[in-house]
Amino acid sequence: METNDRLQRLGAFVEGRSVLLNCLLLLLSVFAASTAVIMIKASTVHAVLLASLRLSVATIALMPVFIRDLRRYRGVYSWGHLRASLLPGVVLAVHLMSWIVGARMTPTANASLIVNLVPLAMPFFLLWLADEALTRREIAATIMALSGVVILTSADLKLSPTYFVGDLICFGSMLFYALYMSLGRRNRAFPSVWLYLVPLYGVAALVSLGVALLFVNPIQPYAPREVALILGLGIVPTVVGHSLINNAMKYFRGQLVSIINMSQFVFAGTMAFLLFGERPAPVFYLAAILLVLAAGIALNVSIKLAPSVECASEL
Repeated sequence: METNDRLQRLGAFVEGRSVLLNCLLLLLSVFAASTAVIMIKASTVHAVLLASLRLSVATIALMPVFIRDLRRYRGVYSWGHLRASLLPGVVLAVHLMSWIVGARMTPTANASLIVNLVPLAMPFFLLWLADEALTRREIAATIMALSGVVILTSADLKLSPTYFVGDLICFGSMLFYALYMSLGRRNRAFPSVWLYLVPLYGVAALVSLGVALLFVNPIQPYAPREVALILGLGIVPTVVGHSLINNAMKYFRGQLVSIINMSQFVFAGTMAFLLFGERPAPVFYLAAILLVLAAGIALNVSIKLAPSVECASEL
């Protein structure tokens, strides 16, 4: 009896560490993703070409890991797995291309509010693709998190016909992002997250390049500053941000990931204060508190409904 109790305590301890590790990785992914808008706005490379170059960098950087896992899971990984990466790759390409275009056509506050509407769209995609319905607590957490974002952005929101097209493009991009995340939740049974993501990034890079060729010649001299921004976009928000977000979809419920992903504004505001001395408005702290509370509620639900959360050892 005592041995069983010890085993149960050990199991609970290991499970708790696994949950904590995956939560920290998810927060790291959100921080990494929050840097994208800064680099996008700083770059002068054509929007669609920038999406292709960033995805190409991610594909090349992760290719050694893909080859390693391809050998490791040679008898498990199949053409069916490869085909499952194709549609998410196309969806990601459309999201990144439209997001870069839209973010440059509308004020930052508008783009931030629209992209943070993902938790509003996610439940429909999750129900359709992953048969994952929201609980009452997740609905409450979603309302709480969205309220925080609306409070934060409403003062700076600019509703004008001038920005209508940009806002509309950002809204479409948000829907594609919600679809992309939901596909990641559906494909969580892959033997390795890298076997799912590297072909996905490769497909997205090729799709973006095909569209970019209609507008610009990718073979051109790039200034060192632009090269640094392209490499930064490929490594930080893509290799780190997108990869860890997809990894989180394997271990947590999709709505939790979408809610915590909203905390990008917290990281962005903190970086603006540390780097540029921009002191956040008082509503920033209220929005951050609401988001933390919402994330706590959603995390509680996620752990209860999926008590055996594994450690992301494949990373």
